[in-house]
Amino acid sequence: MPLDGIVICSLVHEFNNRLVNGKIDKIYQPEKDELIFLIRNKGKSERLLISASSNNPRVHFTSINKPNPDVPPMFCMLLRKHLTGGRIVAVTQPNFERIIRFSIESYNELGDLTVKNIIVEIMGRHSNIILTDSDEKIIDSIKHVDINVSSVRQVMPGLNYSTPPSQGKMNPLTCTEDNIFSILSSQKEGLKVDKCIVNNFTGISPLIGREICFRALKNTDFYIGEMNTSQLKAIASTMYKIINEIKKEQFSPVLLYDEENKKVVDFSSIMIFQYNHLMMEKASSINDILDRFYATRDLQDRLKQKSSDLLKIIHNNLERCKKKLAIQQQKLGEVANREQFKIYGDLITANIYRIHQGMESVEVENFYQEDEVAAGEYPIIEIPLNPELSPSKNAQKYFNEYTKAKNAAKMVTQQMKLNIQEIEYLESIYDALVRATNEQELNEIREELIEQDYIKRKNKLKFQKQTVLSQPMHFISSDGIDIYVGKNNKQNDYLTLKLARNEDIWFHTKDIPGSHTVIKTNNNRNIPTTTLIEAAMLASYFSKAKFSSNVAVDYTAIKNVKKPSGAKPGMVIYENYKTLYVTPDEKIVKKLSNNAKTKKQGDE
Repeated sequence: MPLDGIVICSLVHEFNNRLVNGKIDKIYQPEKDELIFLIRNKGKSERLLISASSNNPRVHFTSINKPNPDVPPMFCMLLRKHLTGGRIVAVTQPNFERIIRFSIESYNELGDLTVKNIIVEIMGRHSNIILTDSDEKIIDSIKHVDINVSSVRQVMPGLNYSTPPSQGKMNPLTCTEDNIFSILSSQKEGLKVDKCIVNNFTGISPLIGREICFRALKNTDFYIGEMNTSQLKAIASTMYKIINEIKKEQFSPVLLYDEENKKVVDFSSIMIFQYNHLMMEKASSINDILDRFYATRDLQDRLKQKSSDLLKIIHNNLERCKKKLAIQQQKLGEVANREQFKIYGDLITANIYRIHQGMESVEVENFYQEDEVAAGEYPIIEIPLNPELSPSKNAQKYFNEYTKAKNAAKMVTQQMKLNIQEIEYLESIYDALVRATNEQELNEIREELIEQDYIKRKNKLKFQKQTVLSQPMHFISSDGIDIYVGKNNKQNDYLTLKLARNEDIWFHTKDIPGSHTVIKTNNNRNIPTTTLIEAAMLASYFSKAKFSSNVAVDYTAIKNVKKPSGAKPGMVIYENYKTLYVTPDEKIVKKLSNNAKTKKQGDE
């Protein structure tokens, strides 16, 4: 899955065809570890993404637009100063490493033509983007690496740039078939062949190591100790052929796709034959494959990182509420027999003439259990007494205990109701967080948590800048009717309380956190059953019951939906409703979404 030396080599090949002599028009830094270069070349504008993300470091052309910060970061300002208007004169890959070097000619403040280098190191969490001058002196980097971070190699302004240590690996582009055979033959017997290839040759990923074994021996599970000379020679020969194709710049970019689970799994710049269960989709450009592969993956990773603190807050508050609920349920259990205290008091009062101080208990007829009367007699019950109290004070003691238990039950019941409402609210927030698709939605959820006092506001101006809310999702049913779905509590309130009209139809999963869903009827009272079912399916799909079947979805007219005074965002009550049972279907959801997109394109 990571970009290995072969993928980097194919990228450099494409960059040389599309970027060399190109002029850098603009530079943006949408993320703290990510840059966008707008480059004009051969009458075309290219958008080059350079990322030093720990999870998804990469370099490729992209069609994705990201919002930029209001104030450009310092590194972005520095790059603009040195590189804007510059011309890319070369793109190289040093020693088949996972490094791309862009050499850029530009004029300095004195009007002299200088060469600067943007060096992109794609090495997992050690990835970096470094700006150097023509003498290899570091001007700055997107990540600083000082002596406290690494004693082997520092990346700091003013230091000379040096490539990362090679770890004793050989450059496969300089190896002969005999070299490869010799290296493999000298390895320890307990190692797998693909791991030996990865450990001894630069730029070879585990995927390619396994592919070499598979092409040579039709299997990937061979160990050095169990192989004979002819098998080792077959491995060396296959690897040498692949390396020769790379030298000749004969690349075959492919995307590996899991059709059953509907997701992309891996990519490569050469054909991959080792997987029978995966589809291999060919492409003319490795850039197109990387843009497609990382589009969703990187967005999800970044959203996960940016929502981690919110998820932690929700989790901690949910745990607190659930512990409180357990205590409240225990307390209710303790006072569940409160009516017995009243019965004891009444029976003591009724039989007070038979009781005297000093008795530890008394047996009396329990006339409260009339249903158990047999042969005209009431059942006998024994009542414990405090011998130090008079009969009337024993009765009063039980009446006091009854009153205390009744008041406690009333108070705990009220507190439990509020606690359950808070749990439902927090679960709705969690559901919205999990389904958030962009940073604006996360900011709306964060602002909501601030308003509800779950988070302290650090910067009052930070959230006041964003005045435009993200819009609910839009779908069009098979009958051509508009359906809207909220993505978070703020959108749910906007959709239900402002956008919808009294005649519109409102949907929500029964007793399950989820999105408010509204059919816009446009005063049409005869909404087809198909549209009702599709709206219910959308409500179930965008809820906590997404992966369930036969989900109960309530629906009613908007005029029957009310928001109680003081209720939290997204919380409503409704009446006069009906219930549909549906099973969420992703194919139908995509179809309804495509209907809306097609209509929008037609209107434009």
